[in-house]
Amino acid sequence: MKTKKLVAVMLFIGFCLVSQAQSNKSKGPSDQDNLAKEYFSQIMGVAINATTNTKLYQFVYDWLGTPYRLGGDTKKGIDCSKFSLALYENVFNTTIGYNSRNQYANVTPVRKNDLQPGDLVFFKIRSRNITHVGVYLGDDKFAHASSSKGVMVSNLNEAYWKRYYYNGGRPKTDEDHRIMTADASSYENNVID
Repeated sequence: MKTKKLVAVMLFIGFCLVSQAQSNKSKGPSDQDNLAKEYFSQIMGVAINATTNTKLYQFVYDWLGTPYRLGGDTKKGIDCSKFSLALYENVFNTTIGYNSRNQYANVTPVRKNDLQPGDLVFFKIRSRNITHVGVYLGDDKFAHASSSKGVMVSNLNEAYWKRYYYNGGRPKTDEDHRIMTADASSYENNVID
């Protein structure tokens, strides 16, 4: 009698372990992506539905707090245009230009209310020329290298940024006729015939 109970308990425990292992197996990369999206949504203050490109948000997160250094391009110090250049090279596998004015020359202008995550945002700060650039994240937030606080996330609706905002931009089509979009997952598949 004790043997039957012991066998029944062992079978029950075995069944529970197998079912638990199978339910954990079903949790794949999509669950990890969802967790990452949730995390970046909270950290950067953007809606979870705006965090479609986790590679973009991971890149920004990795650079947050990096000090500003004019002409810098490392984690020891970086300026705004080198930050946006590094982001585009690492996240979208494309080069966009080495300074904010050159980057603006290589984009198709985008109205503020049409911005998508990954688009560039340009500012004319106390100048007639473009002097600052950042990368749009969604929900009016953008990542940039601030001369006073280093790499950070700011809101386009803050009085300072609202005052100096010039325009948004999306990189133009390149020689291979691939369209650079703010969604990295569609970058490789967008070919114009």
